[in-house]
Amino acid sequence: MDPLLLLKFVGLMFKNIRRGMLRSILTAIGTMALVVVVTLVWTVLHALSKATQEKEADLKVIVTERWQIPSQMPFSYGDALTRGAAQKEGDLQPIDAMTWQFYGGTLDLKNRTRENTLFAFAMQPSKLDTMMDDLDDLPEPQKSQFRETVKKLDANRQGLLLGRGRLLALDKKIGERIKLFGLNYRGIDLEFEIVGTFPEGRYDDSAAFNRDYLNDAMDAYPKTHQGKKHPLAEKSLNLVWLRVPDREAFTKIAQQIETAPSFSTPAVKCETSSSGIASFLEAYRDLFWGLRYLFSPAAFFSLTLVISNAISISVRERRLELAVMKVLGFRPVQILFLVLGESLLLGAGAGFLSALGTYCIGNWYFEGLPFRVAFFPKFLIPDEALWWGPALGGGAALLGTIVPAWNACRVKVTDVFARVA
Repeated sequence: MDPLLLLKFVGLMFKNIRRGMLRSILTAIGTMALVVVVTLVWTVLHALSKATQEKEADLKVIVTERWQIPSQMPFSYGDALTRGAAQKEGDLQPIDAMTWQFYGGTLDLKNRTRENTLFAFAMQPSKLDTMMDDLDDLPEPQKSQFRETVKKLDANRQGLLLGRGRLLALDKKIGERIKLFGLNYRGIDLEFEIVGTFPEGRYDDSAAFNRDYLNDAMDAYPKTHQGKKHPLAEKSLNLVWLRVPDREAFTKIAQQIETAPSFSTPAVKCETSSSGIASFLEAYRDLFWGLRYLFSPAAFFSLTLVISNAISISVRERRLELAVMKVLGFRPVQILFLVLGESLLLGAGAGFLSALGTYCIGNWYFEGLPFRVAFFPKFLIPDEALWWGPALGGGAALLGTIVPAWNACRVKVTDVFARVA
């Protein structure tokens, strides 16, 4: 088609949209509302799919107790596991490793609430910015700022790192001291100084402190309890994370660990972090299935009906105009593309504006979608959402306009003018 003629065609499409302004606005609002809902749903599904996607290189491996949830292993397993159970020449060792111990505490045992309860990771502070998901690949200057915070945590055995949301919930400030009364570690009460916060995002409700502080308190427990060890003294290690270069190294190290006789009571297992997250999210499987295969198609179908109804009304109102266009020389295929183009412009345009608004407001104003799933407190709307919107709106527009557009191009001039006469 001649470019000038195409430009005139597009101008005619915009004029037709503008003529039925009220109907166009209502259709656009309906499209935008449904695109927002679908975008938010797909944001969660996209993030969880990405988290459970298997990688081929630079893998993270989770070592846990084989037969029990939650995993509880002796802390004596830690050193050997972080070496990948390497014992002889030729055995592989991981690139990096870290141990995890989970400590739950509250600021008030008698009046425990969600706001004054804290769930913290006891680990090596120096591993926070090299092993933790989303913290090992922070952009500059955020990465440098977080490293300075990690140094403060490493230098202060009683230091505590808090997520911004948890800091706000506790109504505390950096530099303040707090005392936590142990919930899972009954009798192990710890005093902390808040030295900094996690970067905004995934760890907003989390906390971390030096594992040595917890282990020293466990070692001192018998001195104040008639020589009796703490009930969790031999099962305080919950997880060990390892970083390996590729799947071949993972297979080799997993074999070393799972066949080592020193890890038999209790037995341990190795799995990639994506596999571990997928197992953890198994409880949400039916919900995710419904959102992906029932809710999303239903929303798309509803959007298609909204646009189809609006275009059908427009075509019926313009039958005389369409007949005149045929008399003036417009071919049926040109009328077909004219109606389809109007619908596509309206649907794709509204979809893009909706996606852009959702992206900006969700990421810049709310700093992520606050929808908690397992250990994911927030979900950032991905860049892909900027094409999800126009694709949803445009796809629904084309699908919903096929029948009205076909009826428009089949308008018979004689029947229209006979009715007018």
